[in-house]
Amino acid sequence: MGPAGVPRKRIAARYAAAARRSGRVTLAAGAAFYLFLYGFGATVAATYGLFAAVSMAGLSRIPGTGRQRAAVLVRLVPVCWLLVAVGTYLAVRTWTAVAGMLVIGFALAFVAAGGPRAAGAAPGLQLLYILPSFPPYDPGSLDERLIGATAGLLLLILAEAYLFPDPPTVPYRELAARAADTAQACVRELAAPPWRLSEQRARDAAAAIGSLRPMNVPEADRPAGPGVHERALSQTGLSARTLLARLLRLPEPPGGSGPAEPGRQILEAVRRTAAETAACLRGATPQTGAREGLARARAGLVASHPEPAPGAPHPPEQVAVLRWYAGLIEAADAALAMSTAAAISVHGRAAAPDPPPMRFWYARMRAPHLWWMRLEGHAGRRSVFFQNAVRISLALAAARTVAGLDTLPHGFWATLAALTLTRTTVRETGTTVRLALTGTLAGALLAAVLLAAVGSDTTVYAIALAPVMLLTFTLGPVKGVGWAQAMFTVTIALVFAQLAPATWQLAELRLLDVLIGSAIGAVFGLLAWPRGAHEELQRSAAVLMRGAAEIVVATTAAVAAGGVREVQPAVPGHRSLRHSLILAESAFAQYQSEPEGSYGHRGHAGQPGGAGRAGPVPEPDWQATVMAGHHTLWGSDRLMEPPQPGPAPVTVPPLGPDAAEAVARLGDRVAGRMLLVSAALDPGGDTPAAPVALRDPAFDGFAARPDGAPRLYYMTVFWLDSLITDLEHITGTARNRPATAPELPRH
Repeated sequence: MGPAGVPRKRIAARYAAAARRSGRVTLAAGAAFYLFLYGFGATVAATYGLFAAVSMAGLSRIPGTGRQRAAVLVRLVPVCWLLVAVGTYLAVRTWTAVAGMLVIGFALAFVAAGGPRAAGAAPGLQLLYILPSFPPYDPGSLDERLIGATAGLLLLILAEAYLFPDPPTVPYRELAARAADTAQACVRELAAPPWRLSEQRARDAAAAIGSLRPMNVPEADRPAGPGVHERALSQTGLSARTLLARLLRLPEPPGGSGPAEPGRQILEAVRRTAAETAACLRGATPQTGAREGLARARAGLVASHPEPAPGAPHPPEQVAVLRWYAGLIEAADAALAMSTAAAISVHGRAAAPDPPPMRFWYARMRAPHLWWMRLEGHAGRRSVFFQNAVRISLALAAARTVAGLDTLPHGFWATLAALTLTRTTVRETGTTVRLALTGTLAGALLAAVLLAAVGSDTTVYAIALAPVMLLTFTLGPVKGVGWAQAMFTVTIALVFAQLAPATWQLAELRLLDVLIGSAIGAVFGLLAWPRGAHEELQRSAAVLMRGAAEIVVATTAAVAAGGVREVQPAVPGHRSLRHSLILAESAFAQYQSEPEGSYGHRGHAGQPGGAGRAGPVPEPDWQATVMAGHHTLWGSDRLMEPPQPGPAPVTVPPLGPDAAEAVARLGDRVAGRMLLVSAALDPGGDTPAAPVALRDPAFDGFAARPDGAPRLYYMTVFWLDSLITDLEHITGTARNRPATAPELPRH
């Protein structure tokens, strides 16, 4: 074991990954620097060539393989040109430079809402705008700046594409395909004696569900972008997880003799659809028609079992059949959603159904519209992306103001420190600043000794730059911010000592600038949302559950009353709940990125942070909260769709009096439990502390058998029951309740 109980193999892997990245940065930056400085005597081009490569690979963390990063960099080259040009012209006056820092700094930080690759590239783009915003104020050198930056970027693109490739990871598409394979295996067991899943198969399904959780997927492989393909792939994973969860909860068929023929047909159709989905995700040419066959089998299941006569008593065996078929329909709908989403993720808008159901509302939209919707959805103070953008832009503008008004030598370093050391919580910022100042002091002392000893002999600096840079970008990401600042200080000293004569006072200025930038970052970290994502996650999750409660009440009321059903169901609150889901997911993603101890307590054994590491109070399963929102939306969409496919509206009769009363009572009780969970997620000063059972003895509605209840009643009950299970996962009580089916993993 290594330090702090970390396995040595894991430490070695981190060093290996950092060394590969460092090698690419060093070769690209060093080649551009040496070429322009010693080959052409162009100091400006040399500076921009070096910093272009360092910014987009050393400061940025674009996830993905080398080829993927290279493709992202190719698309960003025009953006880099624009930032260098705008920064050059705005820098001539302090007020225009500050205004530009405020606006462009906000825009570059806010674009992180577009997904991991946009977020990873943002810091490097910030640096490419910061660099020309400081002396020398020389718009006449713009062409040399652009030539140097372009050369550095092109060398970096070549290095990313061809040098030191990273070990391959399992793409999300393959993970979803494996989940579809697992669903096939589950269906085979459910369709054969003893008509239930074995313990091993249940564990396989649980593992497949867990493998698709975002926290278990490498950042580069998470489909988090706003485009059609990314949204569809994310929905494929969610649908696959839902399908496996429904198969885990599917009871044995009534009668003990296995499913009747309609049930066998729908199970076989689900299996074939899962197989077709896996083949589609793997890029093969599958046999088409499985999805259409599943839709026909689902319609056949409905047609083969006519609705009971209103008011007629239900024999127990008929109730068992209706409940089992409700579970089958849930599984069939999840398989249909998985198959449709997978086709869209591979083939784009051409594979979208016409018209797309509500759950595929994005399928026929173009990328600019989807990007606008993503950014518009986060354009408010409750979004963590908005909060981070405000915090960073204010810190950058303040640093540029100080540098301009006080004519701070090398003020670029102060602004860079404000960018790199500002964190999402005040506690994390304070810790980072302390480590950074300690590292900078150590690096400054070493650089001062080096500059005093070597003097003006640039040959020594030229020889030392490459190995020091290699160490800087290898040790920094692994050892932490203290080591990174120490090594970067030495690297900066070696660079500037070659650009112009330097003394040991250069290291002193570096320390002063980092101190000023750190202080500015700490101030804005304290003033702007100092608690990071934890508080916002509590609030957004609570709002999500309140919105879900409204959807449950509206949907059960509509089911009870009957009425016109259209392809595009119009349930009040759907748009608000979808927006709440976006905010909750982004807050949860940032919360996962914050270190342990940055705020409050962190989780129980099944949560990030582990049991007992942050305190005795366990936190909710935030990921289960997000999944409960998805299940609420999907179930409501499904119940409000027409019972028969087709563009024409269909009138659905109301439930009988007993069934309507039962489903309304169940919906109200589930909504009430959602409100209790909402209060527990974001407790106030007067929130009751006494726990309330989610399944109390009075909650007998799930056992109710109203006479003459139609199939829709049992489908609604199955949906509400699954929502109660989601609430149990959120609160951590699911594992304390005996289960007739294999215990579900946390969603």
